[in-house]
This record gives sequence, C-alpha cells and structure tokens, in this order.
Amino acid sequence: MEKKLLKKYIHWLYGLFFGMVGFFILLFFLISAGALGFMPSFEELENPKTNLATILYSSDNEVLGKFFRENRTNVTYEELNPHVVNALISTEDIRFYNHSGVDARGLGRVLFRTIIMGEKSSGGGSTITQQLAKLLFHDPARNLWQRSLQKLKEWVIAVKLERSYTKQEILTMYLNKAPFIYGAYGIESAAHTFFSKPLDSLRVEEAATLIGMLKNPALYNPIRRPELTQNRRNVVLSQMRKARHITTEAFDSLKMLPLKIRFQRDDHIHGLAPYFREYLRLVLSAEKPDRKNYASWQEQQYIEDSIAWLEDPLYGWVNKNLQADGTQYDIYRDGLRIYTTIDSRLQKYAEDAVAQHLGQDLQPHFFFEKKGRTRAPFTGNITKEQYESIINRAIRNSDRYRYLKRKNLEWDSIMSVFREPVQMEVFSWNGNIDTIMSPLDSIHYYKSFLRASLLSMDPQSGQVKAYVGGPNYQHFKYDMVSMGKRQVGSTIKPFVYTLAMQEGLTPCDMVPNIPQTFYLPTGKTWTPGNSGSARAGEMVSLKWGLANSNNNITAWVLKQFNPEAVVNISHELGIKSPMDPVPSIVLGVSEFGLDEMVAAYCTFANKGVHVEPLMVTRIEDRYGNVISSFSPRKREVLSEETAFLMLNLLEGVINQGTGIRLRLKYRFNAQIGGKTGTTQNHSDGWFMGVTPNLVTGIWVGGEDRDIHFDNLYYGQGANMALPIWALYMKQVYEDEKTSITEEDTFEEPANFNLNLECPDENIPANEDQIEGNSSGYYEDEFF
Repeated sequence: MEKKLLKKYIHWLYGLFFGMVGFFILLFFLISAGALGFMPSFEELENPKTNLATILYSSDNEVLGKFFRENRTNVTYEELNPHVVNALISTEDIRFYNHSGVDARGLGRVLFRTIIMGEKSSGGGSTITQQLAKLLFHDPARNLWQRSLQKLKEWVIAVKLERSYTKQEILTMYLNKAPFIYGAYGIESAAHTFFSKPLDSLRVEEAATLIGMLKNPALYNPIRRPELTQNRRNVVLSQMRKARHITTEAFDSLKMLPLKIRFQRDDHIHGLAPYFREYLRLVLSAEKPDRKNYASWQEQQYIEDSIAWLEDPLYGWVNKNLQADGTQYDIYRDGLRIYTTIDSRLQKYAEDAVAQHLGQDLQPHFFFEKKGRTRAPFTGNITKEQYESIINRAIRNSDRYRYLKRKNLEWDSIMSVFREPVQMEVFSWNGNIDTIMSPLDSIHYYKSFLRASLLSMDPQSGQVKAYVGGPNYQHFKYDMVSMGKRQVGSTIKPFVYTLAMQEGLTPCDMVPNIPQTFYLPTGKTWTPGNSGSARAGEMVSLKWGLANSNNNITAWVLKQFNPEAVVNISHELGIKSPMDPVPSIVLGVSEFGLDEMVAAYCTFANKGVHVEPLMVTRIEDRYGNVISSFSPRKREVLSEETAFLMLNLLEGVINQGTGIRLRLKYRFNAQIGGKTGTTQNHSDGWFMGVTPNLVTGIWVGGEDRDIHFDNLYYGQGANMALPIWALYMKQVYEDEKTSITEEDTFEEPANFNLNLECPDENIPANEDQIEGNSSGYYEDEFF
C-alpha cells in the first residue's frame, strides 16, 4: 500500500515537473510569438529605434550644442573607454562573456539569497543583455503582474539579442541607450554633462561614477547627493578591484578622491553660441513662406524669407530634403552632424567681450545716469503717453498676459496680477538673483539692461566665425543679429563714398567743408548740420571727411550723385532691407540688420566681391555620410581698385578719426579699417571693424529706442560699441591658433600707383580730439 502511494506521489511529481516544463515551454513560445503582447520582430532587433541628438560642431571640431528630444550620441565599441567597460561588467554582470543572455547562477542567487534569505545587498539577477532588452522595448510596468510578464519577455529578447549581436555590440548598445539624468542619454552624453569631456578622456574614477549612477540615476545624483554618489562610486571601484581591473593600491588611492564634477547641462539655453544655435534651428526647420502666415506689417520679412527659400539651400533644409525612404529628416532624433563655420575660440572671445563691456563698464554708467529719474530707464524726454504705450505693449507681448487672456480676464484683472509680487529669478551681471518682484516691475527691470550683438565673418569665404545675438540668451532671447533691425547712423556713409570711388574720385581729392542744401519735392529745403565748426569753410580731403564723420562732406558726395544711387549701391553691397531714396539717407535713417551690415563691409575686404554669410559647411547623417554640403554664394560688385580705395578711407577713420582710440587707448598696431555710428538721440551705437581676414560688426542699444543715454559722451558708437571690438580682437590677436595676426595686410591691386597720403592726413577735427579720445570722441551724426 505504501509502495503504491509512493509510486503515485512520484508519478504526480513527474507530472507536475513535466507539466511545469510544458507550461513554461508553451509560455515562452507564446511570448516569443507575440501572443501575450508586443514582441519585436527580428528586423526590429537588428535595427532598434533610438532617438539620436543632432550635434553641431564648430569649425575647430568642438561640440557647440545639440538638437534633441533625447540627448543621445551613439559611439562605437572602439570609441568606448576601457574603464567604462570594465566598470560596467565588474558591477552589473561579472559573467557577461560566459552566458547567453540569461545567467542561471545569477537567478539562483536571487532566488535563494535575495528572496528566501532576504539579503537585499546580494545583487540582482538581470544580465546586461536583459537590461538592454528592458531599455529597448518596454515602457515602465504599472503593476507586479505586468513587471513579471516583462521579466519573462526580457529573457526571450535577451536570448534573441545574444543570437543577433556579438558581446561587444551588446555592450555598445546598452551604453548608448542607458538613461541618466538632466536630459543625458547614453554614456557619451553623460560624460559631457557631468565631466565636460568626451568619453575617451574619462579617468577610471569618473567612469566608475557614471556606471554607479546607472543603478538609480535620480538617487545617485552627483549634483544633489555628492556623498551618496561618491559612496556608490567606491562600490564600483571595489568591484573593479575584485575583478582585477585595478590594483588594491589604486583602489585605496582612488576611493579617497573627491568627485570633481564639472557639470554642464546640454540644452538650448546654456553653452556656447546659444543665439547662433537657435537661429540655425529656425533656419533649418523653416517652412516654405506663405503670405497668410505673416502679419500685415511683415511684408518685408515675407519677401526676404521667400528669397531665402529660393536661393539659400540651408533655409528650410528639413523641408527641402528627403531621406532614402522618402520621409523628412528630423533634427531632433535622426542623429545628424552639422558642421558649422563658428570658431569656438572666437565665439568665446566675442561673448566674453560683450559681457565685459556691458557688465563692467556701460551698464553701471547707464544705471548711474537713470538713478532716481522719473520713468527710468527711458529717456527723460519721453512723454507719459509714450511711456504707458511702451509698457502696455510689453505687457501684451508677454506669455503671462496671453495666458491670462485665454482665461478671459479683463484688463483691470490682468493688471492686478501684474502688480502682485511673486518669487522669481532675475538676471544680473553678477549672476542670477532669487527675489520677490511683481511682473510689472520685472518688465521695467529687464528694460533697464542695454543689449548688444556681434557678428564676425571671414570676408573671403563668408564663413561666420562668431555670432552673439544678445547679452544673455536665458533672459534676453531676442536675436539682434538676424531678427532685429535698427537705424545704422554714420555706418552707412562708406556706401555713399563708394559711389565717389567708383566714379574716379580718390581719398585725397579735396572738397569744400561747407553746408550742403537739398531741394525737396515738396518745395522745402533740407541742410544737414555738424556738431562743431572744425575746419569749416576749408578744403578738406574725402578721407578727412569720412574719418571725422563730417556730414558736410558726405552731403557733398551725395550731391554728385543722388539718393537712388545710394540705394542701388547699398543693395549691391548686400543690404536687403528697404531704403527710401531721400537725402537724409546719408545720415543712416534706414534700419538694417547687423548681418546685412557685416556682409556689406566684407565686400571691401574681399576685393569688391560680395559674399553671403555662410554658417554651415556640411551635414552628415548618423553614419557619417555627407548628405548636404554648402559653399559661399559670391558675386562681383566693385572693382578691386574701388574696394582698396574704400579700405584706405576706412583706415583713415581708425588712424585719424572717430575710431582713433583703437590706436591711442587700446594700442592696436594692425592694419584696421572701421566706421563708428550713432543714431538720433543716441539710441543706437555701432562699430564696424575691418581687418584683412576678419570683419566684425557690433550694435549696442536699448530694447526700445526711447531707452538710451541722454548724453552723447556715453551714447556714441565710439563708446558703446567700439570697445567691444577692441576687447574681442585683443584676444583674437593674442591667440596664435586663430591664424589671425596683427601682421595681416590689405593686398594692394596690381599696378596700383595712386598716392594715398593726403595733405590733411593728420589734422584732427578739433584741438581736443586726440586728448579726449581715450574717454570719448564726439561724432558728427544727427543734429
């Protein structure tokens, strides 16, 4: 009886065993077939979908920034840092090279030590391949049943992965896919984010830190929990010691090191050249212009965009080019590599120069002038009605107003919200400030900061080397290089003089320094004036006239031609903005963009050949294949001799005129041409600097034209904009790697034999010009 009962139990146990085996075989078959939920096909295993960031490179191969939904940059196995690989295998899967996706010993350890014995520190049973399967194909489980089913699916997927890929490929895929925090996906992005260096430059302790974070990136956050993260790093180092990847002596030394995090978050706000990166993003993704998508006052913008769509291959690139499968490129996930013309060194020098002059010099003077004044930071001449109109327009342009308007609030209720103090972080040149301020006060606060923009181009290739759209992209997002247009003042005068040089006049031709009267179609007359009477009534050279920004001489040149001729030559030189053909055009009443002005001045340095700004040289796909390349668009505008004569005139501005502080204060010895500019009421300050291999334009002013210095001493272009050029070029010249030196010279045309040493070459505009130039020279601009 007992034998029969024992036999029965044995049969029952065998049946149970084989039944369970059959159940699991059927279960795994159903999982593999996709009957119990989604399972990837073999094709999907071979080509897992991964969002890859588009990377922007500088011309000197530095990463400028990225466009991404997931900040991920794939690397090959050969590019992986050995310390990272050793740390990962030592910590996560010591038998990685000995299993086929599922580690039986690891599962046994989990079953007996973790589940039965309750040892939480005994480690998990998931192999690296299983973790990759989880990252590739599963959303987070919502309950225990889902997670259990996912775990079984991971086993199946892990086995398939092991059959489809080599161990090296699996390691690479996992490290490329692994999520960190602060928007970093993959080990390459993590290296840049937390240590500001490429993956191959990581030290062993840095590699251990990143691998340690993978257990729980939010918990082991080196920014918020450095001590906890350091302890986790040391656990990884200990595992590496046990696996004999580092010696005991090395471990003892490394575990004592601090984390030394160099955090640099990759986003569209921070980092180098943020205005440039945003401009490029908008240009690449631009759609074909449709007039109905533009406001009534945006006619000129529509015209310029339409021309760009037809002539500029970069404008709307995403919508003009298709992938091999017929789909559009996605700059946020296709892993493109965009090689820009920006020089990272010049870009940093430009940003530093803007910050230094605005933050340390100009802004303190502006605050001092406006302190205690009614309706500051606006000019004291503004009326109450004008002031209220500007502030109300700023309120209506804010995101807060649009949000409240969607809530159907009336104006009075909206203003109550704008007057209510709230906690906010605001900009200052000494760092962001946490404060309590009403939104209305914050509008006044931000309007009190002067803005500046800088664009630097290689005149021969058209390559844009530095692009600064404003003082701080996080707080001042309006880009004054390509989006804003302001009156250009006397920087337009070289365009007028170009007409004279074209028609056979020379810099040393003498003309009378007397007022010039124009008869207008209305029957009235107009006579431009000067700020002083220096050399009034004398015969002066054209070079002296431009050097000292003398309105009499510019008006005399205009009289030899006509306003229409100035409009035509300006457009030939590269100005796209509309211009009214009126006599006052010679005083710079027209509004141009900084990008137009720099491109126009490049024509002089490029021997009369106009070149459009070039910002990208090529675009590659994620595999390194070149899918688009870009070359400069050029056209001959002036003769080589005319261009050289204009350079000589512009050199006169620096050697004897309104830009002479570059010689006296900043001690430049290089060949430099330039032109200062100041507009009505000192609202805008300009400086255009021309050297043989670099042309740089700078604009400085307020957000609104009624925000400006009330005195010409600080408000002129020679004080507002020129010092930024000086600070920038000092660093450029000192950097031997830039190949731009003070020994560069303007090339004289062949068979050129004109005498350009004028009789009044060194005669100043007035007795105190040279004495006062170190602190400011008053230009003849608008009077």
